[in-house]
Amino acid sequence: MTTLADVADFLRQARREAGLTQEALAQSAGVSRTTVARMETLAKGDMSVSVLLRLLEAAGYDLKLVKHGHIRTLEDILAEQRRGE
Repeated sequence: MTTLADVADFLRQARREAGLTQEALAQSAGVSRTTVARMETLAKGDMSVSVLLRLLEAAGYDLKLVKHGHIRTLEDILAEQRRGE
């Protein structure tokens, strides 16, 4: 993902894959349905990171940061080291 539009598309896809309506996702995340709609369409041209985190969590996802060009997160590397890989 390289743009906010990519993030908005992913959020919409995550909600649909979780079998949730905008209303159901909004209730689970503690935001309004219009907030979900704005986040999915970038209606205001920007999005709140804190709301994005809540919506992704409500859809069953965690947000993990990965350095550009890398596949594994720091958490992945540490887990591999703990397993002796």
